[in-house]
Formats: sequence, C-alpha cells, structure tokens
Amino acid sequence: MPSATSGPVKQVSLMSEYSTLLAESMLRHRAWLAEHSAHIETQLANKVKSEFMANMSHELRTPLNTVIGFAKLLGEHQRRHLKDAEIVEYADLIRDAAGHLLAVIKDILDISKMQSGKYTFDAREVEIEEILQVALASLQPTAFEAGVVLESRLDLNLPTVKGDPAKLRQVFGNLIGNAIRFTPRNGKVTVEARALQDGGALVRVRDTGLGMTKEEIAVALTPFAQVDASRSRWREGTGLGLPIAKALVQLHGGRLEIESAKAQGTVVSVRLPCPSHVLGLRGRHGAHATP
Repeated sequence: MPSATSGPVKQVSLMSEYSTLLAESMLRHRAWLAEHSAHIETQLANKVKSEFMANMSHELRTPLNTVIGFAKLLGEHQRRHLKDAEIVEYADLIRDAAGHLLAVIKDILDISKMQSGKYTFDAREVEIEEILQVALASLQPTAFEAGVVLESRLDLNLPTVKGDPAKLRQVFGNLIGNAIRFTPRNGKVTVEARALQDGGALVRVRDTGLGMTKEEIAVALTPFAQVDASRSRWREGTGLGLPIAKALVQLHGGRLEIESAKAQGTVVSVRLPCPSHVLGLRGRHGAHATP
C-alpha cells in the first residue's frame, strides 16, 4: 500500500523536473537570441564595411584620377602648346583634388586613432568666439560658391572653454561644412552661440537643408556609414564628418545632439562645459571616445 507521503513527494519530483526543463529551455532560448543578435550585428557590420570600402574606393579614385589626368596633360605641354590660362586651371584642379584626397586620408586616420584610444590633445583655455569666427571666415567662400547664405548670431561675452583649439576648429568646421554641403542653393546656414548658466557654452548650427529621419540620424553618426550610400547621392563625403565631430566633443567633456526632419532642415547642438567642469584634459595626452 503506498505511503501517505508518496503523492506529495511525486508532485515535488515532477515540479523539480519541470523547473529543470523550463530553465534549460530558457537558457537555450537566450543562447539562441544572443547568437541571432550577434549574427544580425555581424551582418550589419559587414554591410557598413562593404559600403565603406565601396565609398572609399570612389572617394580615393576620383581625386587620384584627376591628379594623374591633369598631370599628364601638363607633362605634354610642349606637344599640346597649352595656354597659360589652361596651365593655371589644370594646376588648380590638381591642387583641389590633392586637398580632397588629403582630407579623406586625414578623416580615416582620425577616426582610427579615436577608436584605438591613441588620439592626443593639447588642452588649454580657448575663446569659443574666436574658434567660431575662424571657422565661419574659412567657410564663407564655400558657402558663396554653393549659393548658400552663411550667417552668425554669436552672443557677446561668450565664455572660454578648455580644449584643443585645432580640434575645436575641426569640430565646427565639419559641422558648418556639412550644413553647407547638404543645403540646396538659396538656402541658409546659421551659426548661433550663447553662454549657459553653468558657465559652459552652447553652439547650434542650423540649416534649411534636406533634413533627416531619426533612423538616418543614427546612420549619419555611425563611422563610415552614409545616409545615401548610392553613387547618385547629390553630395559626396566619407561618412566621417559627424562621427568625428561627435567623438571630439565627447573628448572635450561635451555633448553633441541632432534635431532634424525631412524637408525642414537640421539643427546640430554642441554643449561644451566650463573649464572647471572638464576633468582629464590636462596638457597633451591620449584620449578615447566611442563615436
């Protein structure tokens, strides 16, 4: 005759077995999800890498072909009897192509150094107004050629910030240049700056360009990615301008944010802390940030 406790013991045994099976099933499901997620991430990484390689091939070949082609024409000067104006024009085209090629290579090296944690800073207190004025002056000819109005609204008595002047000029040069590049003719790019209550500075680069969706903003902030990776895109670039700017702002202890909407333009905001709030920027040193 079964004992009175055999029923409860059997129930406990079944529950224990069921719990074990359920736990194993959950572990297998989690393992599958992790594997599936890793597979998707690998696919996305490979896609970005493939697009980057295709884009880099185009970005490098185009200026190289220009340099080679016009250098060949100059080399045939005696046979072709080129006019002085033609020689000057060809030399200008070679210089412009070489400058573009150098910029592409510099962007690639910069983002590689940042990702490896080997980027260096020469930090000091700098006038943010002076940084912005230099960036605006250097890009006025670009804006004029593109048929874009470039204006500034800088408050008086902007605070100093602690950072590397050259790197900050690179940040705002990238942001303003990007805004000009993606703004159609007769559009406007406005650079605004004001002091924050905590002693920091807020700089906004506002354009009336194409605009982006939230998904496209995420792509634009991904190194080597392109919102429009096709060969037909109307503005070319390496896909590194925004990621580099964001990484540099982070290395200065600041924050970069983007607000945008299709056909309504884009606003890029950069918040830089006051010098007393910036930690770790003492002299020349290695730095690391995740773009």
